[in-house]
Amino acid sequence: MVVEVKSRMEVMEPNQQRVEANILLLGAHNVGKTALTVRFLTRRFIGEYGDIELIYSRVDRVDGQEIGINIWDSQAEGKTCSVSDKQLQWADGMVLVYDICDRGSFEAIRQQLQLIRRSRKMSSLPVVIVGNKRDLQHHRRVSGEEGHLLALTERCGFFEVSAAETYHGVLLVFHRLVDLVRETRALRKSMAGVRGIVRSMSAVFGKKRAE
Repeated sequence: MVVEVKSRMEVMEPNQQRVEANILLLGAHNVGKTALTVRFLTRRFIGEYGDIELIYSRVDRVDGQEIGINIWDSQAEGKTCSVSDKQLQWADGMVLVYDICDRGSFEAIRQQLQLIRRSRKMSSLPVVIVGNKRDLQHHRRVSGEEGHLLALTERCGFFEVSAAETYHGVLLVFHRLVDLVRETRALRKSMAGVRGIVRSMSAVFGKKRAE
């Protein structure tokens, strides 16, 4: 099921095309994935949701470029946050969410990150780790330092936010991942160009040697 929520549109510059970024949200059950998504899309906070898996869409302007942001809000069972081949093929980047009051949810994304980095398909996928429910400091079970260290070790972005309290922090999460997606695409394009030049030169020199 697809729900489209569009933000205010700005006039595009001549010859500027909209870029699409597919973002997959993963995390254990009840960590606040849907609350984060809806806060980003509507600026509102809603505390309870049904177990429905949705893809949401929103159009934003990031650094002067129009971006179509598609968010797949995956549903988890218990403390697991598995990813399917279909989701993997679809995603340009991932947000891994845990509840700072639930150590089991933190361990779940740690395990997920290990799987991501072992897979050739997923190893270069941009990832942002998010510790949610920062407003519940008195129930904290995972320190901010632990989250930072995990992100640093796994080469990920990191944020601690409260979907219940603020919109700006949630906005930064998604815009940061969009930036990482764009950087990754630019790097791949650059590498593809280099490989093309190398192949062309190899073909030329190989032909000369044959002559």
